[in-house]
Amino acid sequence: MFLRRNLWRSGLRSEVQLRELLRRGLSSASPSLPPFDHQPRPYKGMLADEVLEKRKKFLGPSLFYYYQKPLNIVEGKMQYLYDETGKRYLDAFAGIVTVSCGHCHPDVVNAVVEQSQLLQHTTTIYLHHAIVEFAEALASKMPGNLKVVYFVNSGTEANELAMLMARMYTGNLGMIALRNAYHGGSAGTIGLTALHTWKYPIPQGEIHHVMNPDPYRGAFGSDAAHYAKEVEDHINYGTSGNVAGFIAETFQGVGGAVELAPGYLKLVYDIVRKSGGVCIADEVQSGFGRTGSHYWGFETQGVIPDIVTMAKGIGNGLPLGAVVTTPEIASVMSKRIQFNTFGGNPVCSAGGLAVLKVLDKEKRQAHCADVGFQLIDRLRTLQQKHDIIGDVRGRGLMLGVELVSDKDKTPAKAEAAVLFEKLKDLGVLVGKGGLHGNVFRIKPPMCFTKQDADFLVDALDYAISRL
Repeated sequence: MFLRRNLWRSGLRSEVQLRELLRRGLSSASPSLPPFDHQPRPYKGMLADEVLEKRKKFLGPSLFYYYQKPLNIVEGKMQYLYDETGKRYLDAFAGIVTVSCGHCHPDVVNAVVEQSQLLQHTTTIYLHHAIVEFAEALASKMPGNLKVVYFVNSGTEANELAMLMARMYTGNLGMIALRNAYHGGSAGTIGLTALHTWKYPIPQGEIHHVMNPDPYRGAFGSDAAHYAKEVEDHINYGTSGNVAGFIAETFQGVGGAVELAPGYLKLVYDIVRKSGGVCIADEVQSGFGRTGSHYWGFETQGVIPDIVTMAKGIGNGLPLGAVVTTPEIASVMSKRIQFNTFGGNPVCSAGGLAVLKVLDKEKRQAHCADVGFQLIDRLRTLQQKHDIIGDVRGRGLMLGVELVSDKDKTPAKAEAAVLFEKLKDLGVLVGKGGLHGNVFRIKPPMCFTKQDADFLVDALDYAISRL
């Protein structure tokens, strides 16, 4: 449909011409994966059908999976994954934005194995060098007075702890979050999350959601001042006038790779602090140089938060998260016992420190900027060719491609589902986001190359041309 419309626009009025050009386009060869020097091991385990059967029998029914016929992924190497047949896929979603260095990066694997052979677990009731070495290295990456680190096991736990810190420090209860946000699925963080598809109907407790400063779909476009004024009005009319804190992702992940309107956080942080609250930056997906331009997402807005939460890329797949805050805020947690059995255990700490070293040694932030620039440029060129691409957004390797079915920006939900399957068949694995699942989330391991970027765009072009 879209290809036909574009052909008519180009001045080709003959139906015979249209049919011939369509035939030629549809008969062209599909793009091929870039060469990669890795031979997967022969797989001898359970096949996909049996795995799925046992999963349905023994795991919770709330678990979902991608694709009509789910993939049985059995091996990974850097930016590629392999299924049970040995077929290679370009991983453009990085285990939901988790694999930062690359699948099975040897430096991270070696650090984990070496520590596992010495000591797998104690807790912080004893001393161990790994946790303090990791904390010191992580604190060195933070601006301002963000120097105190708490280790947890996930982004959800990190945001739970950050919310507790905000309430303890300020003495207030009200938390402000953005619509379209995702901050976790626990009983506490589910309140901060603002996408109904991820929320169970349970009490949320003193959490307020304000307008999302979305430059593409937001009521005020890129006008940060109008969105900030709405936050101020909400505090004045919808709260006691004092709040505990404000939390936001600089680049909304699950919400569809939405980058907040430029200058928004600086305005809102000032408003929140004047109302007695602290400012929390959720860096679970956008941290560690993924945006290319900066190491942390909040730096793109020129602000320094009071609390920063992180997970996912911090461990390259290890169950690891962290909260970093100031000594003043951290001091309130000493009023009671604050403890996490597995937070900062020796194996995860050794692995997390190895991740930081790899990202520095391999200059992954600069790499994300370089590859991301080419990828965005090619995607925006593709946008001019296909009407179904309504928006290309993000920076570095933190990108979103929103699909729409008309000029009114109606989400192309059905078309996105078809293209999602087709990309998988072509060897490209992307994520889905947005309330309607019409945004392709392109957030690959940070070793993703320019050749991979070209293949991804060629595959998307090929798939769209065959809708």
